[in-house]
Amino acid sequence: MKNYHQLLAILVFAGLVMFSAVTGADETKKLYLYSWTQYMDPDIIQQFEDKYDVEVEQIYYESLQEMYAHVRATPGHYDVVIPSSYYVPRMIEDGLLQPLNKELIPNLDNLMQRFASPDFDPGNKYTAAYQWGTTGLAYNTEMLPDAPRSWAILFDSDVNADLPFVLSSDLQVMLGVSCAYQDMPYTCVGAKNWKRAADLILQVKKQSNFDGFMDNTPMLDELENGDVAAGVSYNGDYVFRKAHNPEAYENTRFILPEEGSELWLDSMAIPAQAPHPELANKFINFILDAKIGAQLSNYNFYATPNEAAVEYLEPELQQPPVMPTEEQMQRLHYTPAIEGPQLERALQIWIAIIS
Repeated sequence: MKNYHQLLAILVFAGLVMFSAVTGADETKKLYLYSWTQYMDPDIIQQFEDKYDVEVEQIYYESLQEMYAHVRATPGHYDVVIPSSYYVPRMIEDGLLQPLNKELIPNLDNLMQRFASPDFDPGNKYTAAYQWGTTGLAYNTEMLPDAPRSWAILFDSDVNADLPFVLSSDLQVMLGVSCAYQDMPYTCVGAKNWKRAADLILQVKKQSNFDGFMDNTPMLDELENGDVAAGVSYNGDYVFRKAHNPEAYENTRFILPEEGSELWLDSMAIPAQAPHPELANKFINFILDAKIGAQLSNYNFYATPNEAAVEYLEPELQQPPVMPTEEQMQRLHYTPAIEGPQLERALQIWIAIIS
């Protein structure tokens, strides 16, 4: 696959500081969970620790690129990781994940049919669905009172001529969004489509009000502080922030642009060299319990893939923006998994964009 791993390292980890080593393989009463920030209810962790008489150490990442690079560069440091669907095939291909021990995960049967045996992991050999959601656009309604339900807020200077905005740092999401805005499928792949997508992003970069590429968490920080007018965001993170700080988000809105966007699924997986694989399988089974699954969604405001958990959900989790409408679902698509030469080409394009 040539040098795409080196390209990824250049993209994500110039000056990477490695995660400190696990202190010993005999730490059988400790679980290392590697996940997004604000994605796990601390009470769930406490319940798991009490049930199994163990300690859970949570380590956080801010982007999928960061997660992938760390798992690849530091084998043997994590027990459970939470990759999104389009990262799973490349992690399997690179030997970074081990098969689940389904004898230890009877709650796998609780998954909704649409999330059982997904295309990116037939038979759930390596993964079990964790949460799902959408990628859209969050903006300040006072700064942009007449904004259309469109990616034009980011791409059209006639819509936003001078208010600061940011783009996502996720290369595939931004290429997909740029394609969708130009009447191509969000799922566009291939050098010709990506060049067209890249040309638009490079054009947008020249605008004086372009404020850079950002991960979701810092983007929401900027939106909350009034430092940017708009940016790419995830529905659950936005709703979580608004629920916990309604005053700061009173004049903001989350939309799914009419051109189309991402439907994503995050799954639990066990790294190939996980120090505590048995405990990791038990943790996955614990999360897939009906009431725990509902508690998780009630905490982080993302949709559950757990059919048995639905009856325990809060009402607001069964309506937009957490639960897309049927009409919105028609315009949402999984980001395609790309590997090998395709991934290398996409990374080359992205490096040229952000340089």
